[in-house]
Amino acid sequence: MKDLTIRNITASCGGRYHGPKELLDREITSVTTDSRRTEEGCLFVPIRGERADGHDFIPQVMESGALVTLTEHAEGMPDCPYIVVEKTSEAIQQIAGFYRKALGIPVVGITGSVGKTSTKEMIAAVLSVKYRVLKTAGNFNNNLGLPLTIFRLTPEDEIAVLEMGISHFGEMTWLAETAEPDTMVITNIGTCHLEFLGDRDGVFKAKTECFDYVKLDGTVILNGEDDKLQQVEEVHGHRPVFYGFSPRCRVYADNLKPLGLKGTACTICIDDEEFDVTVPVPGRHMVLNALAGAAVGFAYGLTPDEIKAGIESVESLSGRFHIAEGEHVTIIDDCYNANPMSMKASLGVLKDVEGGTTAILGDMGELGKDEKALHREVGEYAGTLPIDRFILIGGLAKEIAEGIRSAGSGALLKEFATVEEALPALPGLIPDGDTVLVKASHFMQFDQIVKALS
Repeated sequence: MKDLTIRNITASCGGRYHGPKELLDREITSVTTDSRRTEEGCLFVPIRGERADGHDFIPQVMESGALVTLTEHAEGMPDCPYIVVEKTSEAIQQIAGFYRKALGIPVVGITGSVGKTSTKEMIAAVLSVKYRVLKTAGNFNNNLGLPLTIFRLTPEDEIAVLEMGISHFGEMTWLAETAEPDTMVITNIGTCHLEFLGDRDGVFKAKTECFDYVKLDGTVILNGEDDKLQQVEEVHGHRPVFYGFSPRCRVYADNLKPLGLKGTACTICIDDEEFDVTVPVPGRHMVLNALAGAAVGFAYGLTPDEIKAGIESVESLSGRFHIAEGEHVTIIDDCYNANPMSMKASLGVLKDVEGGTTAILGDMGELGKDEKALHREVGEYAGTLPIDRFILIGGLAKEIAEGIRSAGSGALLKEFATVEEALPALPGLIPDGDTVLVKASHFMQFDQIVKALS
């Protein structure tokens, strides 16, 4: 790995090296935190977790061919090359930051309350039309996942698209300092992680910590439909690029035409350029994701035809508004996570669906002291939509049910305490041919429902 010698690794994380001096200028081949994925010549970073301490596996990792390991203590270490650091979880970020600078590859950072992963996929699809792109895999977007993503970069990669997820103040500072984005995209400021961030102002403060680490000549791209992000007038003396549905945004969508589950047709306008495109995943929020992709593509020199090709190539991911055909119903699998903003966006798609509709909704987590009111608010919105059936599961989901009733909805409502209680009843509640939205926070394990419906 470029410039990742033991000497440079030690210096970048402020560690103390113990081992043969002749190894100091050897480059490692890879970085791993998983003792089961040891490769010849790798760096092992032992992480202290809730269930296990990676330090316990250092002897077997070194026997399996690792070149060097980090450690938080020198006592009891086997006779092998090791670097003593204060905290391995911080050292891995510092080493990743050094590696990112050594490669010098442009980085597009993405954060926001809702839609980070879908926007990441959209941006990567657009940029991939012209460049070799490495993107965050799965949910590797936190203080451990981001460094591991950076370590996947090679000199052959031309752009990195890195997702950054946080739930506490200060976490974005760590992530942005490590990634040092050339381009920073913020999708929105919503009502999530309120248990730790307090309110939307807190979310805004935490997310925008990234601005301090965007390169001075970098580009900041913001959702111009978000009232909090609209307040940002400049970053490092440069006005952000806003995207949205209004001509006041530099990148905007016009002539929207919903195509049901086939997506949305629209015209995208960028400065003096405009082009027609079909966003292949339904929902206005997906059009916003496409606009973010268009803004990034434009910043990196793509033509309108290339941007159009990238947007139209996007596929949805499992658990994130993934549309699948079951034996008797069409399933919208959006159960990876949920908060009030994303739940409303997903419910809104059902109003453009032909035929019968069912929404299976569950609890949303980390909403703090206002969690009941926020669940009722979602229900009040859902009750205004032409959805035929609601199946509500969980202790807080009953607040969604109350909101639906208060909105005067005539839809069928069924409530269950747990997924296990609901599963046997589902076949008798959902008519053949329905389109079924499945959405809740990840801890609700609604993937069991998707599996049953499939």
